[in-house]
Amino acid sequence: MGMDRRRLRYLAEYSFFQLFVFVLNCLPVKTAFAVADGFAWVLHHLVPRKLSRYEIARDNLKTAFGDELTEAEINQLIYRMWRHLFRLVCEIIQLPRRLRLYNCADILDFYQREECVAALCSGRPVILLGGHFGNWEVAVNTFGHFGFPMGVVARELDNPWLQNWFKRFRESTGNSLILKEGAGSELTEILDRGGMVSLLCDQDAGRSGVFVDFFGRPASTFKSIGLLALQYNALVVVGGAFRLPASQQTGRWTRFNVATQDIIDAADFQGANGLAELTQRFTSSLEMLIRSAPEQYFWVHRRWKTPPGARRIKRAAAA
Repeated sequence: MGMDRRRLRYLAEYSFFQLFVFVLNCLPVKTAFAVADGFAWVLHHLVPRKLSRYEIARDNLKTAFGDELTEAEINQLIYRMWRHLFRLVCEIIQLPRRLRLYNCADILDFYQREECVAALCSGRPVILLGGHFGNWEVAVNTFGHFGFPMGVVARELDNPWLQNWFKRFRESTGNSLILKEGAGSELTEILDRGGMVSLLCDQDAGRSGVFVDFFGRPASTFKSIGLLALQYNALVVVGGAFRLPASQQTGRWTRFNVATQDIIDAADFQGANGLAELTQRFTSSLEMLIRSAPEQYFWVHRRWKTPPGARRIKRAAAA
């Protein structure tokens, strides 16, 4: 009985999602964005702050920017974050019919394009790192369109129908989806043959992570990224696709800057402190990218959830 209820719930969720996709695909871009902005206004102004995770976002912004922002500026930044995220949903749904190889010049600007292409054509394994910043799906699709397919690591969704939809979407331009749970063997197989993988590097790694500075405060970061880069002598490309300001929107759809913030050679970090130094380098690079458009970052993640020394404190308590 429990399985039947879960199946019915999943089916209802997927049916509603498909209806939502259909409606958004029928709407002009400006209308879709107006709907997105309306949802953002309701969430920010009418939904209780505890439910909207407002305090988490506020605390994260205070941690990141300190006294640089007033309370009014923080409140406005959180509202703009929600506008960005609801618009991101519209862009993802409309992306397959809006972005094609023949019209990419109308939609995409590139920062350090030549340097990025040189890294991709070097014959060495490449780890593309980003965060919950800008429109990460646009970045992934762009590389597929230009003939640089990658293995994209993502968490498996509970709803199998939604999971299959996102799998088809992410693999539509030649990429392959790798489930985060048990991804190690697929990642090593791709890197073994000199391929390219895409990972997010901005989530809390718990007590087992390596602590590096993120916006001036120690944040637990996954060791696996740096270890893979060092083991396979990979090039680490830090970047993302963020929405350009309204003054630079010239076409019928959104324009994005596909930016390569940094290209890091793992061969330069082979010393005793290589793992920590490499992790700090790509974390600092992501921070620089976020600072360019902070309203396009997902500030409701508990990035500083684990305090430094958490493992040592737990061991002492157990002893």
